This record gives sequence, structure tokens and C-alpha cells, in this order.
Amino acid sequence: MIMPQFLASYAVLLALVVGFIILTFKIVPEYQRLVVFFFGRFQMVKKPGLRIVVPGIQQAVRVDLRVIVMDVPSQDVISRDNVTVRVNAVLYFRVIDPEKAIIQVEDYFNATSQLAQTTLRSVLGQHDLDEMLTEREKMNADLQEIIDKQTDAWGIKVSNVEIKHVDLNENMIRAIARQAEAERERRAKVIHAEGELQASEKLLAAANVIAENPQALQLRYLQTMSDISSQNGSTVIFPLPIDLLYAFVQKKE
Repeated sequence: MIMPQFLASYAVLLALVVGFIILTFKIVPEYQRLVVFFFGRFQMVKKPGLRIVVPGIQQAVRVDLRVIVMDVPSQDVISRDNVTVRVNAVLYFRVIDPEKAIIQVEDYFNATSQLAQTTLRSVLGQHDLDEMLTEREKMNADLQEIIDKQTDAWGIKVSNVEIKHVDLNENMIRAIARQAEAERERRAKVIHAEGELQASEKLLAAANVIAENPQALQLRYLQTMSDISSQNGSTVIFPLPIDLLYAFVQKKE
């Protein structure tokens, strides 16, 4: 009876030792860090490799240092010109200080997500609808700068913010289409007017040249006759100089 009890006690002791060893040794990948606390007080940040954490005395929290891609949920935003749109974005960030990420904030992932949502509504609400549609690069930079500044105390670096979609209702889509059509018509009229102005300037310059050099008018007559003769038509128009008629009128008088 003594031998089986001894073997059972030995087996239990061996299991406890093995369990203690398993819990003591931690394998830390290259992309992670261990934030170690000694009796609840911060002790150190352990680097990758095989690390020892004494159970019951030390507590360890794993922190991932890789870039995290966060999809910011769609937010209802009222623009500066009182247009309601739905906007969503994507946020790229990573932990650069594991100690701050664990100590300074309870849940850095959730905190960053909430901060991104509120900042998205606040920043976009300061712009008009046209700016939201045409100046995304500027708004992305503003969002990245504001969020990164506020998350710096948490040991988090925001590398990029991208606005993905700006959704409009059907009425606004039709209004924007009409606005774009009116803008195209305006540009067409401006281009046509500029063309008319340039043509009139050229005609005025040509008239001045002819007025200063009467021979140029004769050359123009000859060119017109050449153009008419090359066409297949039954009507021939012969330009007669006014000076010639004036000579006949003087002779009759």
C-alpha cells in the first residue's frame, strides 16, 4: 500500500514541476514584446526569445508590434454646408512603446478606434461637401496628424489614414450631376467666347494690313478666285475692285 501511494505522490509532484516549467518559460516571437509586472508593479519589457516569467510572482502581457489595419465604421457627418453624408475610413497604426500601451490606456485598440470615429466626424464636419469629394489627400493628412498626436501618450504611432467612401443620398447625387452639367456648359460658352474674341482680333489685324497695303487685297482676290475654280459649282463670283468702278464714275461725271 505504501508503494502505490508513493508513486501517486511522485506523479503529482512531477506534474506540478512540469506545469511550473511550462508556465515559467515563454517563447516570444520577433514581432511581440512581453510587458512584465512584479507583484503588480512594472518591471521590464522583455525582448524576443525564450524568456522566464515566474508564475504567481510575475505577470506578463503580450504586445504585438506589427502594423494594425483598422476599419473605421461608417459615420454620419454633417458638412459645413449642412449636407448629411456617410463616411468610412481605414486606419493604419502600430505600437511603438509597449509599456505605455499597457499602462496608460486600458484597451489601446478600442481606444484608438473610438478616437478615430470621433475625429473623423469632427474634422469632416469643418469642410464643405465639395472639399470632401475633391480634397481627400488634405483631409487624410489632417486626420492622421490629429489622431497621431493624441495617441502618442499611449505609445501608438498612426502612420496613415485613408477615407474610403463618401456616400450621398439620391437627391444629392442628382444635384451634383446637374451642377457638373451646368459647369460644363459654362466652360463651353467661355471657350466659344474666347474663340470669337481671338478670331475678331485676327480679322482686325488682317484688315489693318490690307488697309496699309492695297496690293494685299488684290492677292486676296486672286486666292479667292483660285478657291472657287477648284470647286464643282455652276455659279462663279468674280470680285470687282471698288477703285475700278470709282474710275468709271469719275469719267462719266
